[in-house]
Amino acid sequence: MKHLLGIEDLTGDHINDLVTLAVSLKSERGKYGSRPLENQTWGMIFSKSSTRTRVSFEVGVYELGGRPLFLNSNDIQLGRGEPIKDTARVLGRMVHGCIIRTYDQQDVVDFANYSGIPTINALTDEEHPCQILADLLTIHEKLGTWEGKKVVFFGDGDCNMGRSWAWAAKRLGFDLTIAAPPEFQPQAEFMNRLGEAPVTITDDAEAAARDADVLYTDTWISMGKEAEAEQRLKTLAPYQINHDLLKLANSGAIVQHCLPAYRDKELSEALLEERASEIFDQAENRLHAQKAVLVRLAEDHLNV
Repeated sequence: MKHLLGIEDLTGDHINDLVTLAVSLKSERGKYGSRPLENQTWGMIFSKSSTRTRVSFEVGVYELGGRPLFLNSNDIQLGRGEPIKDTARVLGRMVHGCIIRTYDQQDVVDFANYSGIPTINALTDEEHPCQILADLLTIHEKLGTWEGKKVVFFGDGDCNMGRSWAWAAKRLGFDLTIAAPPEFQPQAEFMNRLGEAPVTITDDAEAAARDADVLYTDTWISMGKEAEAEQRLKTLAPYQINHDLLKLANSGAIVQHCLPAYRDKELSEALLEERASEIFDQAENRLHAQKAVLVRLAEDHLNV
């Protein structure tokens, strides 16, 4: 694995390996261990604001022996129009890897191609692979396995999380249902690219919740969608995860939200607080899953 650009680019074996390594790294945190990023500096180019992604990567790089170098895109020449390929060719000569959180997926792809260093997609409008790996780690911890499980994504299914979940279902074989109104369902172009996969699309939230093992949602108003907030909230309101939906799910079903959460919108306040331990375990797992990615990229880069 030279880069982490998206779940689409991983195999099932890659994903299983990363989750298994994340389990080990989590259990060993704070104990003496290897430092595969020792004497390395990893750049972090962020065009979008962040809490969990920034903190988990900065802590992860540091705990693995490296130095994180945070680069707000507005503080470097990218913010003044320098092409991403030129920034990539400069940083590729100075840092050992780069973590990028931005809008356009092609920027991450181009950076990887021109820099020659390991590159991680820390979120784009197309995919959010780091979040999915943390979610799979959480499912592993809470349910034992994702095999034979039903994951249901409620809300805006035509978003980076919906697409990443669809690729994860295809790679790992678990059942995914995306419950969304027609205008928020994955587009035909994406579904054609996905091809045959255990993914069901429906506009019936209650039908989707029946027999679910994981009820999952994301914010309905992502960065860049603020102007659409009023209409989005109105259209997506029937897809809120709450106790009524949870009653339809399997006994032992877990509730997940990749945060930030807007109470009583995509997830009811009462259910969020009741399931806070699950949701904030999920948030913590960003650290452990991303450390696994960093370890594997560092190892594979040395072996090139």
